[in-house]
Amino acid sequence: MEAKITIDRMARGYLPMTEELEQVLAMKDDTYLLHTADEVRQKAVGDTVHIRGILEFSNHCRCGCFYCGLRAQNDKLPRYRMEPGEIIETAKAASEAGYRTVVLQSGEDMWYTKEKLCSVIEGIRRECGGMAITLSVGERPFEELRAFREAGADRYLIKHECSDARMYGRICDGKALVNRIGCQRNLKKLGYELGGGFMVGLPGQRARVVANDLLMLRRLGCDMAGIGPFIPHPDTPFGGYQPGSARLTLRAVALARLLLPKSNLPATTSLGVLDKNGRDAVFSGGANVIMRKVTPWAYRRQYEIYPTDFGEETDLATARRELEEYIRSIGKVPL
Repeated sequence: MEAKITIDRMARGYLPMTEELEQVLAMKDDTYLLHTADEVRQKAVGDTVHIRGILEFSNHCRCGCFYCGLRAQNDKLPRYRMEPGEIIETAKAASEAGYRTVVLQSGEDMWYTKEKLCSVIEGIRRECGGMAITLSVGERPFEELRAFREAGADRYLIKHECSDARMYGRICDGKALVNRIGCQRNLKKLGYELGGGFMVGLPGQRARVVANDLLMLRRLGCDMAGIGPFIPHPDTPFGGYQPGSARLTLRAVALARLLLPKSNLPATTSLGVLDKNGRDAVFSGGANVIMRKVTPWAYRRQYEIYPTDFGEETDLATARRELEEYIRSIGKVPL
């Protein structure tokens, strides 16, 4: 009963305590939570599902995160980098297929200097009209972030991954959470739409950490939040652990909708990998965004943060059309 009261209060704008979120996350029956989150979503952002094209242009990474298949220490992974001109042409093809946003994602690859990335951003602006540009290239110095913004980047996706500083250091090979949060705050100062997020079910993670992860999204003022389950990759130190819970992930997304009513919440790819029905369920529990790969097929299977089924090769226009049909089939409006 206390959890239901918390849900009702959150739907009216109440900011809960960590303990209250823990109680909601532990509910045996989350039907009421998902239903309430869906109502809040409908009132705040309507029935539109925003489609984002994600272009993974490099799988090189300087980091050693224990959960990630792109980690620098993974010598089993064939590495690739797309040239700036190829990135621009791929974004142009995605634009022609109907995508209004491209997410330029890579590992933390310093081969792409400030000048190279600015030229890519400016090229997409020039060739793709009003296409919105989201960057997801990891932690960068303030001056570089400012240069990317001035070149035309609209949004920046960089998840905090875990709100517990000690756990963050353990999963991210000694990196400091304070630096990640500092980068996110710099992005807000520069006028980016900030995309954050975290994983559910990391080894050793407790419900209290998930609750604080949710509150972190609120404190940062995230405009978008990607919340997905941990999925072990066999070629990482966490390869032998169990994956996170799809159900707990759905609850976290629903709570994120109550905490951030007007934010964009994607149905993450990882949730679909863990639970084939999870994508449908999350759209009935607060989500309003979906990502679709537009990475060239020659590279797509080499960008493997976690194991996934990439399906059969198809062209961008066909993939876009099929995704729009799916969105309409669940009573939503594709954009």
